[in-house]
Amino acid sequence: MRKMIAGLIFIFTAAVAQAEPVRVAALGDSLVQGYGLPQGQGWVPQLQRWLGEKGAEARLINAGVSGDTTAGGAARIDWTLADKPDALIVALGGNDLLRGIAPAESRANLIHILETSKTIGVPVLLVGIQAPGNYGADFKLEFDAIFPELSAEYGTLLHVDSLAGIRAVTGNDPQAAGKYLQDDGIHPNAEGVALNVAAIGPKVLDLVAQAAQ
Repeated sequence: MRKMIAGLIFIFTAAVAQAEPVRVAALGDSLVQGYGLPQGQGWVPQLQRWLGEKGAEARLINAGVSGDTTAGGAARIDWTLADKPDALIVALGGNDLLRGIAPAESRANLIHILETSKTIGVPVLLVGIQAPGNYGADFKLEFDAIFPELSAEYGTLLHVDSLAGIRAVTGNDPQAAGKYLQDDGIHPNAEGVALNVAAIGPKVLDLVAQAAQ
């Protein structure tokens, strides 16, 4: 009888454990935080709904801070991982570009984040962002290479461009992109976020599956 009860308890405990959603922390800047958007229309809540519609058992944790650079993310990574998420999305670099921070510095900060994540065995989805051409061709080449190179080195999943959804619809036409941006011309509006979420969603599903293994 005791063995039967113990077996039932084990099965029940295992079922409960399997029912727990995968907890995914999204470490990022204002694009993740949801700057300028109504409640429920930011990147995290829209992605949460997208995942739910696909049947993914996942819960996103918004670790986005408006204005954060890769240095800010590196300073916060220990605190972010202290809550023991099952997986991590790293979406930083936009503010480095706005401030003209040297690509080597951005790379070093992202390495710190990835090294810390690797140490505790958290699977990572690294999200890149494309540099504009106004800093020159060499800067753009060096910056854009950071994300695929680090992803290959650390064995992370990669989504090469955080604005891929908008870019897929508008190309590199600033006037066309304006429809999907807020008045500041930088941050996506709710419609633009929806496009970007649909673009990155499949990679997040891969991350959730990886964490659930």
